[in-house]
Order: sequence, then structure tokens, then C-alpha cells
Amino acid sequence: MTDFISKDLILDDFPLFADLSKEERNIIKENSKIVEYKKGQIIYYEGSPPSCIYCIVLGRVLIFTHNTQGEEVILEYLHRGKYFGIISLLTGEPHSVTSKALNDCTILTIDKDNFLQILKKIPKLAIDLSQTLSRRLKNKDIHQKTVFESMVISVFSSYSQAGKTVYALNLALGLHKEAHRPLIILDVCSKDQTHSLPQKLGITGGYRIFDLSDLSEGYISIKDFIIKNKFGIDVAFFTYNPEDEASVKRLVGIFTHLINDYYYIILDLPSSMDQFVLQILNQSDFIHVLTSPENVDLKRTHHLIERLKNDFLFQESKIKVIINEYKLSKLSHLQQVETLGYNVFATLPKIEFTSHDRLILDEPDCEYSRVIKRISRKASDNLVGLALGVGVAYGFCHIGVLKVIEEEKIPIDVISGSSMGAIIASLWATGRSAKEILEITSEFKDPRYVWSIIDLTLPFAGFIKGNKLYNFLKRYFGNKSFYDVRLPLKIVASDIKKKEPMIFDKGLIVDALMASCSMPGVFRPFKFKEAVLFDGGVIHPLPTEPLFMMGVKKIIAVNVTPTREDMINEHQNLKEQISATYQAVKKREWFNLKNYLKEKFKINILDTIFSSIEFMQSELAQREAQLADIVLHPDTSGMHWMELGRAKEFAERGEKEARENLGKIWALVNE
Repeated sequence: MTDFISKDLILDDFPLFADLSKEERNIIKENSKIVEYKKGQIIYYEGSPPSCIYCIVLGRVLIFTHNTQGEEVILEYLHRGKYFGIISLLTGEPHSVTSKALNDCTILTIDKDNFLQILKKIPKLAIDLSQTLSRRLKNKDIHQKTVFESMVISVFSSYSQAGKTVYALNLALGLHKEAHRPLIILDVCSKDQTHSLPQKLGITGGYRIFDLSDLSEGYISIKDFIIKNKFGIDVAFFTYNPEDEASVKRLVGIFTHLINDYYYIILDLPSSMDQFVLQILNQSDFIHVLTSPENVDLKRTHHLIERLKNDFLFQESKIKVIINEYKLSKLSHLQQVETLGYNVFATLPKIEFTSHDRLILDEPDCEYSRVIKRISRKASDNLVGLALGVGVAYGFCHIGVLKVIEEEKIPIDVISGSSMGAIIASLWATGRSAKEILEITSEFKDPRYVWSIIDLTLPFAGFIKGNKLYNFLKRYFGNKSFYDVRLPLKIVASDIKKKEPMIFDKGLIVDALMASCSMPGVFRPFKFKEAVLFDGGVIHPLPTEPLFMMGVKKIIAVNVTPTREDMINEHQNLKEQISATYQAVKKREWFNLKNYLKEKFKINILDTIFSSIEFMQSELAQREAQLADIVLHPDTSGMHWMELGRAKEFAERGEKEARENLGKIWALVNE
């Protein structure tokens, strides 16, 4: 396993190292090692001395402690992308918790001496870790810690009427629903403003407001101001005086009390650029900045992000821009991104004025709610990704898998595909159902139709030009781009010159598909800008790595490439058929054995090329499957990769495999 997962891949994927330069990552690479832990193995015990920082590459780790009665108290289940052991390493104190491998784990470790040297060489890493330290240190004077690590998310906009409070409320409700973790939302206003959350949460009657600028009463317990409600989230209301510097310190002090009991602390901050707001933003782990798609608002948001980065050294990766389309814009999505100067984290569709404030509860199937759910799963590290592998006709098995996903309403947040898997993934991501995709394949029932999309040419680089395939794809995708999809889409191609994968997630979908489907030796390589591209399956026949790289923690992969065992079994079945035929010859002299065998063992250039690639892809797919949590492998025995007319049968095989593994899929999604 460790041979397949390189340190470069780990460091590129790991959130802790995401903002480091190549040189800085090389420092970590040289001072770390990859260690395997078996299921049930203790990584370190509570009370043991510090030795390493541990970064989870694959697997899950249980963090637990013991209460005063000696009973085990589970604090957290950690998975890929999380790190632990940091508090003891930085403070020098014994471990306050026990960590245990829940299943076989691959963990990147950095020992104490090397890590302290790294912090000296990479100061900005120390700044980021200081925030982690503050989130994880427990205040023993309050009570037993019940949360391993909390997350502070500030929701902000540089102007009013951006839909900020509605978004903050729905994000809180979404996180509560998706993560099933204790959560509190803090509604913060200056003294001349009015809180709007009470009405949106149905809070009637009097409620207490914590005045951050009033120190006359001395210490006041925050618990006296926390309001419970029927929606399962806690809320507290605060006011502050923009001229009072002590307000910031007092609110930060409140954080230290709340992190003992809440996994998520969401701040709904006023749309003001005063010093109080800016300093509180700097105390946050993530900032969700709302803006409209209008030119002036995008520019204003750009300046805000620049200030956070330059004046407060806030990491760009922790600033998430949310475009709220409540205003119409003349700018295309690409123009919006260019004006903003930063990537857009999510786009909220326009909602009607008659809509409810709690859309995720009252209108769960509307597009706004779907986006909020995806953001919530991202924030709670619960993104579910689906990787569709290569396989020509075998790829029609994906349709059956998608049918089950639709009927069971299994949440999929991002989808990737190579070759035929890319076509199926793109059709689904652009809004077509599994049923509609299957109807499209009905065109292939007539074998003559297949030849109608093949345009032969002199085989200098491939004997099919691909123009007719391009026109076929154009008919179904037109000028749709990756901005027109209903969920993030990753299409994989292979770069001939650079000998590395190219991941498409921008531009026209048709161009990406042509590159991903250009089987080497069959199709001419697809030229895209300066690159010469061919089939993505050559490097990523089962495209789990693109999902792994974007931080997806729950990956479902559909591998339709026959394994070595499948190929051996198919060969054995063929031998048995021939043996049976030989026995039939003795009884039927008129049977032409020569013609039968000629038909069975007929080999053409396509079979030669595909069989060679298939053998290579089989090994690669098995290795890429290690990055997936669940691998679906439909049975394609007795079927051929060129039998495009049997799409319905392939889809049924895929559906059967998905239904047999439905329990495992739901267990993964709900964990």
C-alpha cells in the first residue's frame, strides 16, 4: 500500500500542508516517514510521553479518554486528512487521550525533533498549528472535555442584504443534520442593530443578550445565555461596541468555554469592516464570505480577501467565497471568477421571497438546500465521491449503479470519470437521470450505428480521426461547461508530452471527453491548447486519486475492468465451451468446427489494442482501488467490451452489484 501512495501525493492532499510551497513540502518529505498500523493497534496511550505528530493517510483512528469513574469516553473518529498528537508535541506534556487504529491504517509520522526543526524553517506552519492548539486544549477548570476538536466558522459579507443570516442559519441546520454533532450559532450585532435570528428560529418572548462591552457585572457564565430550540442547534445573542477593544478579548474568552462542548461554532457577524469584526474573523478557522455576482460586489470582496491575507496573514485556502445569485448579473461565471480573482467555493441559487428561512428543513429538495447540504458535508469532512472507471461497453454498468443511487437518494457530492466512465459521469452531472442515459445508449442497438460514428484515417497516430465522435458528444453536451453541472465533475485524460494525468474541471465538457476517450492506437490524440492528450484510463483507469486529492473522505469506486482472476475464469469458460463443442462434433458431422473456432478466436486490431490496455489497466485499477472505501465490481462474465448493443444487460449487472452492497454504502455515508 505504501508503495502506491507517495509522499508527494500525501503532502499535496493534506490540508495542513496545502498552502506550503514545493520547497517547504520537500522539507517535510525529508523529515517524515510512512507507518502502517493494524486494526485494533494502539498508536499511543493516555499518559504516555509525546513522540510524533501523526497524519492519517488511509484508515480511521479512534480518539478516546476515561472519565473519573474509569469509563471510556469516545471523543472523535478521525479519518483521512486529520492529524493528532500535536498538543503533547508542542506542550511537552503527556498525551491526554488514547488513540487506536479502527482498521488498517497508513499514517505519515514526523518525530518530535524533526518536527520542531520544521516549525523553525516554516514559521507559517507554526501559526496555523497555534490555532489547532487553541481548539484542542481543554480547560480542566470547567469540566470534562467531551469534544476532541472544535471548528469556528465565521459567516460574513462586506455589505448588507447579501443573504448572510439565512445562509448562516441553513449552514448550521445542515451541519447539525449531516454531522450529528453539537453545534452553536452566535448571532453578533453592534448595539445599533437588531438580531434577526430569533424570528427565523421561532424564538418568542424575552431572551437574554450578552453585552460584550459591559464589564460592570464581572464574570457572567455563557451558559446563562445559551438558548435551546426544537431544531437541535443552540444559539446565543451578542452585542458589542465598535469602539471597545475589550469586546474582542471577551468573545475570544467565551470561545475557550464553548470548544469543550461544541464541534461547530458558527458566527453570524455584522456586515461591517470595523476592527472588532476583522479581529474576530482572524480568530476563525474558516471564513465564508458571501457576495453577489455583480461587478462592484465582487471587487469589494476581492479587496476584503486581500486585506485578510496581507494584514492578518490568513490562509487563502481557509477563505471560502459563496456567490449568492439573489441578484441577476450580466457577467458569466468565468467573468465573475476573473473579477473576483479567487476561486468560488459554492454558488447559491436564487430563492423566492415566499420561501421559508429554514429551507434545508422546509424545502429539502430545492436546489438551495442541495448546495447547503454539499457545503455542510464538505465542512464536516463528510464529502461522498463517486469514481467511474473505464471499460467501453463494460462502462454501461455505471448506469445501473447510478439508478440505485437515485432511487435510494444516496448523496453524491463529486463525481469523476475516465473514458466511458467520464461520458456517463458527465451526462449524470449535467442533469440526465440513469433512465435517460440508458435511453441514449439505445442508439447502439444497431451495430451499423456504431460504425456511423467511426471515421477512419491513415493510422499515423491512430486510425480513427474522432470527428464523428466529437459531433456525437456535441449533440448531447452542446457548449456546456463545467460551470453548468449540478455537482463537481472531474474528467481524467493523459498528457503524452508530460507523461502525467490532466484533470479537467474547467472549460467545455466536450473537449474534456474527447481527450478522456481517445484510446491510444485507435483514436488520434486530442490536441488541447499546447497539450497532446489521450485516454485517461491509461494513467487512471479507476479515477479515485482526483477525489483523494480534493479531500474527499468517502470514496465509492465502480471498477468494471476485469481483474486477472476474471480474465482467467473467462478463459476457462471458453475452454469448457470448446470442449463441449468437440463432443457435439462427434454427434453432428455437419457441424463446422473450423468456422466455430475461427469465430471464437477471431482477433482484430481493436481486440489486440484493447486487450493489451485492459491487461495494464487491470493492475492499475486494483492499486487505485486502495484509495476507495467501497469498490463495486460488477460481474461482466460472458460479455464483451465491444457489445455496445447490450447496454441494458450491462446496466442490470451494475444495478445488481450496487444493491448487494447497499448496506455497506449506507454505512459509509452515515458514519
